[in-house]
Amino acid sequence: MRIFVTGASGWIGSAVVPELIGAGHQVVGLARSDASAAALEAAGAEVQAGTLDDLAVLAKAASGADGVIHLAFKHELSFSGDYEGAAAADRAAVETFADALAGTGRPFVLASGLLGLTPGRAATEEDGHGDDWQAAHAAPGPSARRATAEMALSLAARGVRSSVMRLPPTVHGDGDNGFMAILVGIARSTGVSGYLGDGSNRWPATHRSDVARLFRLAVEQAPAGSTLHAVAEEGVPIRGVAESIGRQLGLPVVAITETEAADHFSFLATFLGLDSPASSTVTRRLLDWQPTGPGLVEDLDQGHYLRAPSAG
Repeated sequence: MRIFVTGASGWIGSAVVPELIGAGHQVVGLARSDASAAALEAAGAEVQAGTLDDLAVLAKAASGADGVIHLAFKHELSFSGDYEGAAAADRAAVETFADALAGTGRPFVLASGLLGLTPGRAATEEDGHGDDWQAAHAAPGPSARRATAEMALSLAARGVRSSVMRLPPTVHGDGDNGFMAILVGIARSTGVSGYLGDGSNRWPATHRSDVARLFRLAVEQAPAGSTLHAVAEEGVPIRGVAESIGRQLGLPVVAITETEAADHFSFLATFLGLDSPASSTVTRRLLDWQPTGPGLVEDLDQGHYLRAPSAG
């Protein structure tokens, strides 16, 4: 298959691209910079210059492909406070892909998120659907992105083999500069490795190699209208994460109160206290996916997060 991938040079995309190529697929990757283009060429992919705002470019690339994997999201906007702008750009891109693929039976795989989906209990692939659920459970920002995911699933009725891949908040591995690297940076700058409350709240987690393989399986064989959970570990207690970071850095592990959280964790305080486990039982059965990568704490204990650039 000839597969168009947005976000192809990002943290997840840079693992998805070689996974696809290794399975015999051709990859066309969207690149918004010379550095991204060079990385894609080095990986053996064809380069399509452009950004998520270049809708004509996206339409042409999708029309010329046998399938699309949409990983890109304007995270820089969401981190600066314009989540609505990032979600709107994502919606426009998905609508463009929908029009390009309608009636073809070709696959479209959309990356989405899991954090906060069903607080306090393990989210399943059946959760998070329908207008009533959206209104009752989702905040305005996340609701906008989840509405886009629902729209993507509805493309099955328009002749698109669409699926939505819900990702855990940490897709970990050597080179990750996401939430785990940020926690390492905060621990270094404050002199303690902290967690909120009693630290029993849980985050799902998956190694990057397992996520890449699941994206390949999805574009190859996921049935139209499938919701997939890229979850290897249902819920890792955040205190265990803090303890691993403390061991690696030789720092005390301490509880941070809710009143201290914003000062200590900055923007991460909004997410770190969420208890958001998730199941992948349906996904594993549907696509015969069996994660083989290390668990989150095992990965942290390897020490490579100490080398990753991070910001507190």
